[in-house]
Amino acid sequence: MTIHKSQGSEYPVVILPIYMQHYMMLTRNLFYTGITRAKKLALVVGAKKAISLTVRSTDDQKRYTRLQQRLLQAGLHW
Repeated sequence: MTIHKSQGSEYPVVILPIYMQHYMMLTRNLFYTGITRAKKLALVVGAKKAISLTVRSTDDQKRYTRLQQRLLQAGLHW
């Protein structure tokens, strides 16, 4: 299922594949939406470069989600 189709829903486990082949979709807002669909576990798999680009991306619309702090608290480093 795509992140777009999952908006408004929650799932026990979410797996987010993040790869450079889909660089047009690598936005922080989409990444945040994907992670927040998970009730218990969110797995992020893919290229380190793609994940880093996604987390650092800036969008025209600012959202104050504290995503970076949450990832650091979860022990994720990029």
